[in-house]
Amino acid sequence: MADKVNIFWFRRDLRLDDNVGFYKALHGKHPVLPVFIFDKNILTELPEDDARVTFIFDTLQKMRDSLQKDHNSSIAMYYTTPLQAFKEITSNFNVQHVITNHDYEPYAQERDKEIKEFLDTKDIGFHTYKDQVIFEKDEVVKDDGDPYVVYTPYMKKWKEAFKKEKDLNIYYTSSHLENVIAHTRLPNISLSDMGFTRSSIEIPEYDVTPTTIQAYEDTRNFPAEEGTSRLGPHLRFGTVSIRKMVKKAIAEKNETFWEELIWREFFMQILYHFPETVNNAFRKKYDRIKWRNNEDEFEQWKQGKTGYPMVDAGMRQLNETGYMHNRVRMVVASFLCKHLLIDWRWGEAYFAEKLLDYEQASNVGNWQWAAGSGVDAAPYFRIFNPESQLKKFDKKEAYVSAWIEEYDTDDYPERMVVHKDARERALSTYKKAVS
Repeated sequence: MADKVNIFWFRRDLRLDDNVGFYKALHGKHPVLPVFIFDKNILTELPEDDARVTFIFDTLQKMRDSLQKDHNSSIAMYYTTPLQAFKEITSNFNVQHVITNHDYEPYAQERDKEIKEFLDTKDIGFHTYKDQVIFEKDEVVKDDGDPYVVYTPYMKKWKEAFKKEKDLNIYYTSSHLENVIAHTRLPNISLSDMGFTRSSIEIPEYDVTPTTIQAYEDTRNFPAEEGTSRLGPHLRFGTVSIRKMVKKAIAEKNETFWEELIWREFFMQILYHFPETVNNAFRKKYDRIKWRNNEDEFEQWKQGKTGYPMVDAGMRQLNETGYMHNRVRMVVASFLCKHLLIDWRWGEAYFAEKLLDYEQASNVGNWQWAAGSGVDAAPYFRIFNPESQLKKFDKKEAYVSAWIEEYDTDDYPERMVVHKDARERALSTYKKAVS
């Protein structure tokens, strides 16, 4: 019988250090075989030059190189469904336990249930740990045990709970890497093996220097300024540790930056408790809205040809870079749902396709916020005016000029709707649905 091993399954935690599940695996009795599965269930839906796939692939190759160079080890890579991968792994290795970190999205929950059931038939343990959040599931709830559905009281309770934590542990995995399996010829895979090509879009490095954090509150609403951390994709794929990021926010005593990290956990616990909100309005009466869902208008919105500069600049930035400034995301989303009366699910799906930092919980939560149908949502009669937003947050028009080549020329499209008329139409439609 081959030597016994434990598996560590990398997923949304693409780093070798401060990784809770990996740390636990390395402290087990058996050598650790690191594994990553490019999941066909997910990848078949993506464009062949998806920037996120390139980023994951490159990150894993760097991790493999580090393990090979310093520890005579590697990461076994598979391109298949998770179930098929584990059938292959368990037929080739004498697996005792599979260790991984929690994932909270509905698909991930189903996937993990299926893998656990399969491993049970082989008498192999399946263990998961909290890693991508500080608090999860029902760790921050109301006194009666119900989940919070409004951000501010959740945030206050989160901070109270955090103060009771004696220490924010950092799991220094890197000092235990001698416990990985001694095997450098583990299966590898290339982008072309999976039918992908290298994307021309690169995910930028994050910026959480003291200067950025301290200036965050003053600069984060102005899209022409580089005032955001670009942390989103790195938290999404786990190339940074949430614990280290919270430590930085605390060290710099910046409540605004800290509270943005708490927003992420608020939406994650909402999706965990209310998984039906992926497809249904949290406020059920909002599913009665009679959306216009004009496909030509949706196409104009996607291409950034609405005639409203802040909307168009945002969409063009998204299409070209996979990123859109957060203030602009609100304006763009409100315009789709309110001005055009197009279902928020259409916008959510387009963002899911394009955003480098796509996080299902936050994306669904923010789109429902814009539509007025979600938790802690803006009331339906609050409708962003794209013109006044431009005057307030891009007064010198630097942002819109940067992203709209034909801005201020005769080639720039006419406005597809008049704000006042569109606003009245939205108010009337919403009122009929929710009254």
